[in-house]
Amino acid sequence: MLVDPGPESSLHTLLEKIGEQRPEAILLTHIHLDHAAATGALVARWPDLPVYVHERGAPHIIDPSRLLASAERLYGDQLEYLWGKIQPVPEANVTTLAGGETVRGMRVAYTPGHASHHVCYLHEETGTAFVGDVAACRLPGTNLVIPPTPPPDIDVEAWEDSIALVEGWQPEKLALTHFGPIEDPTAHLAEAKRRLREEAELAHQMDEATYEADLQKRIAATLDDPEATEEMFQAVPTAYQWSGLDRYWRKKAEREGA
Repeated sequence: MLVDPGPESSLHTLLEKIGEQRPEAILLTHIHLDHAAATGALVARWPDLPVYVHERGAPHIIDPSRLLASAERLYGDQLEYLWGKIQPVPEANVTTLAGGETVRGMRVAYTPGHASHHVCYLHEETGTAFVGDVAACRLPGTNLVIPPTPPPDIDVEAWEDSIALVEGWQPEKLALTHFGPIEDPTAHLAEAKRRLREEAELAHQMDEATYEADLQKRIAATLDDPEATEEMFQAVPTAYQWSGLDRYWRKKAEREGA
């Protein structure tokens, strides 16, 4: 099975790595383009390939027009360069998830906070949790954990609950989409939760330009390696971090004022 096949723009890398293997299914943690944009191209290659996705995300991979319109507002004319050509997935290939299912040996949990259509998977035989963006981003060989907070769905409390749910699984290993395995899930999840709250508070205290400059400075100082710093900037584009958290704070204020 393939969990989060990534963007269509890097499909050649994926196909090279899997070689002659044909996936039995695609399991999406969520439909953001860096995780899911290659899905339609893979189904076009293997027309009977099943795709599992949360029920809130399913309509947008079947008809990606609204998803692409939203992405175009963020990425402009860089959209296709970054994510490739996004092809629709036939409805017949799509199985929707709500959380609570077991799919091909994978336990499914609904885990919003980063995205309203996010799920995590626990491979029960190996104890590996495939966590999408719930457990944040971490470059191999570094200790810096950064939760990606793009608009429009960031909900810090829901995200903290989702991390707690994954902690409750007591996984033996985390499989981060960005990037690779984590052999000490307990410590990593605790750090992801701490960093999420820290970034939310900093974004609440600063304006957009100040926060972005501060985040870039902190990443560069922590990694102390220009190449790793650039890789982290690509994995977690700092231009979008503040706006997702700012929207969270505004929505929270509206709820509390209602």
